[in-house]
Amino acid sequence: MRTTGVLWAAGLGMLLAVGVASVVSAAAATPKRGGTLTYTIPADAPASFDGHRETSFATVHSIAPFYSVLIRINPDNPSSTTDFVCDLCTEMPKPTDDGRTWAFKIRPDVKWHDGSLLTADDVATSWRYVVNPPEGISSARESFYLMVDRIEVPDRQTVTFRLKFASNAFLPALADPFAVIYKKAILEKDPRWYEKNIMGSGPFRFTSYEVGQSIKGVRNPDYYRKGQPYLDGFIALYAPKQAVRVDAIRADRAAVEFRGLPPSARDQLVKELGDKVTVQSSDWNCGSVVTVNHRRKPFDDVRVRRALTLAVDRWRGAPSLAKIANVRTVGGIVFPGSPMAATREELEKLPGYWPDIDKSRAEAKRLLREAGAEGLSFEMLNRNVDQPYKFVGTWLIDEWSKVGLRVTQRVVPTGPWFEAMRSGNFEVVLQANCHGVVNPLTDVGNYLPHTVYTENYGQFEDQQEIDLYDEMVRETDVARQRGLMRRYETYVLDTAAHTMHALWWHRIVPQRSYVKGWKISPSHYINQDLANVWLDK
Repeated sequence: MRTTGVLWAAGLGMLLAVGVASVVSAAAATPKRGGTLTYTIPADAPASFDGHRETSFATVHSIAPFYSVLIRINPDNPSSTTDFVCDLCTEMPKPTDDGRTWAFKIRPDVKWHDGSLLTADDVATSWRYVVNPPEGISSARESFYLMVDRIEVPDRQTVTFRLKFASNAFLPALADPFAVIYKKAILEKDPRWYEKNIMGSGPFRFTSYEVGQSIKGVRNPDYYRKGQPYLDGFIALYAPKQAVRVDAIRADRAAVEFRGLPPSARDQLVKELGDKVTVQSSDWNCGSVVTVNHRRKPFDDVRVRRALTLAVDRWRGAPSLAKIANVRTVGGIVFPGSPMAATREELEKLPGYWPDIDKSRAEAKRLLREAGAEGLSFEMLNRNVDQPYKFVGTWLIDEWSKVGLRVTQRVVPTGPWFEAMRSGNFEVVLQANCHGVVNPLTDVGNYLPHTVYTENYGQFEDQQEIDLYDEMVRETDVARQRGLMRRYETYVLDTAAHTMHALWWHRIVPQRSYVKGWKISPSHYINQDLANVWLDK
């Protein structure tokens, strides 16, 4: 099988700046030191602590303060898609060898939390586990780095990435917030140690973890960015129920929930707290996606998969859901703010996006009858997270009932949710296609078969889809590339109907006004190490 070797060949030219709005704009002020930030994480617990293995915000919101990365999006400008800065490196390098060689000088003053010095060997080993993990070890984003040939350590403070081909998109791949740096000695002794343990070099040191309750950290006095972090420590409370999180902010038991709350919660907090709360909002590079297990009958029949999307009225559902959930925009597989995204006219040609919902549902019923699946009953696996999983799931079930489908939900915590998907123990599952840096051509790589994108749980193989994707990412003419994106999108959503895109999300973050220094981004994975955060009280 020929797999794509240019998942990141789109280049920075395809990236876009995403606007960020804030209800209250505060003037720049001198940070104050001290205090403990308490925030909530809208999950019962992370599936594991291993950033290389996991894809959930529950993991990154739990562990980011403890770790360092090689490079990142500028935390003072997190809405940018091109402003990359060093974290562990000393300065952003200029590539050589026609863009195929990148040499990063590693800071000499970085200590692990156990007191030992971090070196280029630690950085290189961590990245080798991300790019080419050993057998039996999972790297959720392995396919993002197919342009990397090898990673070398010419000396104690230098890490060199040698690429198979030049790609402007190499930097956004390198800035992935899950690509935390682990200690070489620990990885080589036990590659799974970091799934259940924490030991990094970031702004905070790990102090305690209570399953389903909280995770805590204290200021790292040896942090290499002098003067940071400003906080003495933090407490993150796991709270899967929205009502609990909103009440915690209202009562000032927690200051913020970084992932995002729905409009109703925002309005409630602003009404009750006035100027004691501020709100930041942003378009969100995250969309609700329905994944169908192709190995479970009758979902091996494309007619049944197509009927699922034809039954759903997105155009009328989005405005209603936007009043109660953090979803807002109807779109295809490409982030709607991108020039690569389908226009409404183009979308309306796809099943599930037809403007005439009666015609759409009549076709869904016809396909179900033809496939012998009329009145089909099935179970949808969903995640025990209110926003927007439960809301979107309930809406979908109601929409499917209008074509005679009888659907129940199996709502489980984050860990079992991932385990069920990874083991194939589901019929239909509600997921989310979420990314950090907006890069449409690579973001849609999630829809490729498991052999190319390891976190696709649809249980199918499709060389035709792979070939179409390869053709699209190798095309350099923007207009032709956009046309190929439409062909790819049509194939994914209609021809093969491998997946179903529901709605795109909208990020709303209310926070206590005394929380300063944190800036919202179009990704709830970015800017979560808390080094810049301070408390004005």
